[in-house]
Amino acid sequence: MQWSLEHGMMVRRVGRGPRIVWIHGLGESSVSFEPIIARMPAFEHVLVDLPGYGRSPWPDTALGIDETADHLARWLPPDATLVGHSMGGVLATFVAERNTTVRAVVDIDGNLSRGDCTFSSRVLPHSVDDFRARGFAELRAQIYADGATSAALRGYFAALMFASPDAYFRQSHDLVSLCLSDQLAPRLAALRVPTLFIAGGMPEGISAESRTLLDHHRIRWLSLEPSGHWVYVDQPERFAAELAGFVTEVGPTASSNA
Repeated sequence: MQWSLEHGMMVRRVGRGPRIVWIHGLGESSVSFEPIIARMPAFEHVLVDLPGYGRSPWPDTALGIDETADHLARWLPPDATLVGHSMGGVLATFVAERNTTVRAVVDIDGNLSRGDCTFSSRVLPHSVDDFRARGFAELRAQIYADGATSAALRGYFAALMFASPDAYFRQSHDLVSLCLSDQLAPRLAALRVPTLFIAGGMPEGISAESRTLLDHHRIRWLSLEPSGHWVYVDQPERFAAELAGFVTEVGPTASSNA
């Protein structure tokens, strides 16, 4: 895979077939998806590092979630299924609202309610200056320690070493605010394209409240257990099979809710 700079973001493309655009979560990078795309050779995979993360440049002013969605919607290649993990699931919903060429949305354990703000809520006690000076380092140190028993957290720690503290700070506040607004599940349900929510197992996946919201809003969803928040790391074969089946089911002319 070769990198290219597109719309201020580092992007990689691999494979041929139905197009999947992968959107990573808060503090992450597209590297976390590489083991999964290797299991799905019959698709075109487009992997992007969001502004301020991975190999992408740090913007002069950190982008909020709405601004990031605007940015992605302007860049997005047409006829793609959007697959977003965590905050990336929120972004996939927002991009699909803005870009009419999106074929489908897959939300991987994305934020729906306050109980899903596992990492973002840890930012709230800090001012932006305090978070830059010590808060981000303390957060990384805790994730490093927890990674002793979690491959997913070891990968997350590595990604955080490249992340902009300003982007992490601003988007954490946005995530918590959106979850408190009770708008995320209804907006996912209202999309005019097929949607699928893939949840991690409890207690590390989405909260019980969020599972209730999925049912209440009649959002198609499944849980791959045992797994945690990084479902595709913990259950790679089952995840790849479910995703491939959904994208194939959507087909070339998807235009209505599943």
